[in-house]
Amino acid sequence: MRVSELEKTKLESIINDVTNETEILEAETSNQISWDDATSWDESNESKLNVAAKTKGFLPVLQNRRFLILWSGQVFSQLADKVYLVLMIALIASHFQAANQTISGWVSAIMIAFTIPAVLFGSLAGVYVDRWSKKTVLVATNLLRGAIVLAVPFLLWLSQDRTSIFGLPAGFWVLLGVTFLVSTLTQFFAPAEQSAIPLIVKRRHLLPANSLYTTTMMALLIIGFAIGEPLLELTDKLLAELGINWSFGKEMIVGGAYAIAGLILLLLKTGETKEILPKEEETHIFEDIREGIRYLGKNHRVRNALIQLVILFSVFAALAVLAVRLAETIPAMKPEQFGFLLAAGGIGMALGAGFLGNWGQRFSHTNLSLTGSFGVAGSLVGLSLFTHQLWLALLMTTFLGAFAALVGVPMQTTIQAETPEKMRGKVFGLQNNAVNIALSLPLALAGVAEAFFGLKSVFLGLAILAVTGGLLTWYISRTGSVMSTKATRN
Repeated sequence: MRVSELEKTKLESIINDVTNETEILEAETSNQISWDDATSWDESNESKLNVAAKTKGFLPVLQNRRFLILWSGQVFSQLADKVYLVLMIALIASHFQAANQTISGWVSAIMIAFTIPAVLFGSLAGVYVDRWSKKTVLVATNLLRGAIVLAVPFLLWLSQDRTSIFGLPAGFWVLLGVTFLVSTLTQFFAPAEQSAIPLIVKRRHLLPANSLYTTTMMALLIIGFAIGEPLLELTDKLLAELGINWSFGKEMIVGGAYAIAGLILLLLKTGETKEILPKEEETHIFEDIREGIRYLGKNHRVRNALIQLVILFSVFAALAVLAVRLAETIPAMKPEQFGFLLAAGGIGMALGAGFLGNWGQRFSHTNLSLTGSFGVAGSLVGLSLFTHQLWLALLMTTFLGAFAALVGVPMQTTIQAETPEKMRGKVFGLQNNAVNIALSLPLALAGVAEAFFGLKSVFLGLAILAVTGGLLTWYISRTGSVMSTKATRN
């Protein structure tokens, strides 16, 4: 049978396409780092893999149906997280706050109940995420959080005639317990979500995927707190206009958002492989945690990325406190308007993440992080100089957010790309633990430091921390790459 020239050309084109895709797949497979080869990855491998990507930007990620499912679940879940805190404040104001009494003490107790599980269970949750199906964890944590929030009106009704416990109303203890449970489930959801991304996204598309993830997270941070109260009030008004006398409309919105996230994630296919071990071969939970710590000690790039993230979150946690004082010093602002400064930082981070999603693959993660560290430091120096100028302060916080994205997105991508599947839950659990501690300490210390040393001095101190951390991790990363290359050659 004779083959025409046109058919022959088409056949050769198809063969070439298949060959190219096979080479790319082999490059990705060969670059999957096992624990034993954890230090063998270097900048040249990273650059080659980025060059291998045929399509740049967000398009290949948005064409990935599995990522779209995970992303949609993230939208509803994280929106529920933000509105949940607004719901708690609304319940406190309507049930427990007395006339002429400040609400800050009640809210602080809720925030403590939300923070404690992150410190206590972050690492343990990561270990169990490695042992369980990621999809099961993602679905179950959202459905359970939804059920718990929907049960709040019934639990408050049960506790309304109870006596006070340690001077606090029984109903408020219900809110503390519910918040503790919701936060505990969140500790399982977070590492499962981070572990699922590299399972459903090709390695060469991890940077735009994380850019989109970060952009969405920052947008929901701004939108969630901004629309939380109006959304809950609108729900009550709509129910009243419809003649529905429900007292749990607010809880229905938050619990429903969690439930929708869980139902969406039921459609997710992670393609994960689970190694079934005999009972006698199963390791102890704390041994798994130690295994994760040893892995971080061995893989300098993952460890350095984690350090960079801890420093970054420390800076932003301190900024959340200092923004109130900064708003107070700006003549055109009131202290309670500090949210505009934080929103500017969120907009900057979204812009930075958008840049990375489209053009970030042209640069190495280490160089992006170093540039971002210098940019964060420069923005903090700018804030120390412009503590009385509104527009310049907003501009500096926007720059701060944009440069922070250059640190956060590549470092998160590095951790995902270079951590083997069987270690991801442990590593992300440890990351979750470290980040939450990094968020907690500056929240407690930043205000005290500002009172003793002044706003400008604290901003300058944070700038020094940012640039020192960036330089140190860059130097260690370069040194580690050279040492691992020499070891490989020998």
